[in-house]
Amino acid sequence: MKLNNPQIQDLYAFTRKHFVEHYDLQTELVDHLANDIENMWTENPNLSFEDARDKAFKKFGIFGFMEPIEQKQKAMGKRYRKYLWQELKQWFRIPQIVITISIFFILYITFSSEYAEAFSIILYVLAATYSGYKAFKLNRYYKKRQDISGKKWLLEEIIFRQASATGLVLLSQMYSTVHLSNGALTNTYLLLVACTLFTVLILVSYISFELIPNKAEDLLKETYPEFIV
Repeated sequence: MKLNNPQIQDLYAFTRKHFVEHYDLQTELVDHLANDIENMWTENPNLSFEDARDKAFKKFGIFGFMEPIEQKQKAMGKRYRKYLWQELKQWFRIPQIVITISIFFILYITFSSEYAEAFSIILYVLAATYSGYKAFKLNRYYKKRQDISGKKWLLEEIIFRQASATGLVLLSQMYSTVHLSNGALTNTYLLLVACTLFTVLILVSYISFELIPNKAEDLLKETYPEFIV
C-alpha cells in the first residue's frame, strides 16, 4: 500500500513540527519515513498511518531528526567550501594572479610605511562598510527569494548568509592589524605573513560576497535538480 498525497503532506508538516526547516532535508526525511511506513504496511496492513509514522520516527532515537540535520549541514557546508576553494584557486592562475599580486604589494607597502596605523584604520573602515552593506543586501535578497519560493534550501541559505560570517572574520583580523601596525609589523617576516593572510581574506570575502551569490542559480540547480525559484 502506497501513501497518498495528503499523507505525504502530513509527513512534511511532521518534519517541520520537529524543527526541520529546510525543504531539501524535509524531502529526504519524508522519503525515508514514507518507505518505512510502506514496509510496515506490507507486514501489517491494519496499522494506522499515524501509528506507523510515529514508529518510523522513533527509529531516529531520542534526539529525533537532530543527527540528520547535523549531517546535512556538514554535507552542504563541505559543498560550499568546495565551491569557495574552486573559485579561490582561479586567483592564483593567469590572468587573475596579476590582481592577487597587486593586492599583496599594496598591502605590503601600506603596512610597512610610517603611516601604517592610519592606513590600517582607513582599510578597516572601508572593509566594515563594504561587509555591512553586502551582508545586508544579500540577506534581504535571500528573504525575497524565500518569500517567492515559499521554501528554504540549506545550500541557498549558506550561499547568501555565509558571506556575513566571512566578513566578520576579515574585520576581526583587520581590527587586530590596527593594533599591530604601530610597531609589530616592522618585523619583515611578520609583515609578509600578515600581507599574505590579508590577501587571501580579501579574495575569500570577494568570492563570498560577489562571485558565489552571482552563480547561486547554477550551483543550486546542480545540487537540487528540482530547485525552482
